[in-house]
Amino acid sequence: MTRVVLGSASPGRLKMLRQAGIDPLVMVSGVDEQAVAASLGHDVSPGHIVCALARAKAERVAADVDSAVGADCVVVGCDSMLYIDGRLCGKPQSVADARAQWQSISGRAGQLYTGHCVIRLLDKKITFIGSEKSVTTVYFGIPSPGDLEAYLASGEPLQVAGGFTLDGLGGWFIDGVDGDPSAVVGIGLPVTRSLLQRAGLSIAALWAANPVG
Repeated sequence: MTRVVLGSASPGRLKMLRQAGIDPLVMVSGVDEQAVAASLGHDVSPGHIVCALARAKAERVAADVDSAVGADCVVVGCDSMLYIDGRLCGKPQSVADARAQWQSISGRAGQLYTGHCVIRLLDKKITFIGSEKSVTTVYFGIPSPGDLEAYLASGEPLQVAGGFTLDGLGGWFIDGVDGDPSAVVGIGLPVTRSLLQRAGLSIAALWAANPVG
């Protein structure tokens, strides 16, 4: 029975997996994302950056799982960043940053890059490791000044890449997406399914081994 381990503190990713029939064991990697990104140097693509971050998280968690879980598990790591105006945007560092970001993206479109990494462990040994990105275009609405301030005051924009959500309060201000909506929430189910299949795992088996409720 293969245990699914989610290497992320993201409530959105946990919610998405549970809605998709899998209740994972959650382990936060504690990876220094800024240090990992800095180690990649300059002139690397957005897709390469988010995949490297996802892999760093998955590798850290895979090394930390105990022997009982590591006997038969699959670790899933993810990272998301918004690409707009030639730059990648992670979580805003302050309310002022989030306000400036929203003032910049309102009424425009950006690409949400989500990196995924899957590591299969058997007897605490890695038998598969694979990474893949997804890219989804997000069309941002124009919140009124009052609505934007209320949204900023909620604290949500400081907790998520790009300062917005699709499945939370920020969903009111998203006009549409072109691509995989689940990746915007934080974990792309189609990409993850493909990686799991390459690892020799079926969704049906993972449903049975990680039931919700």
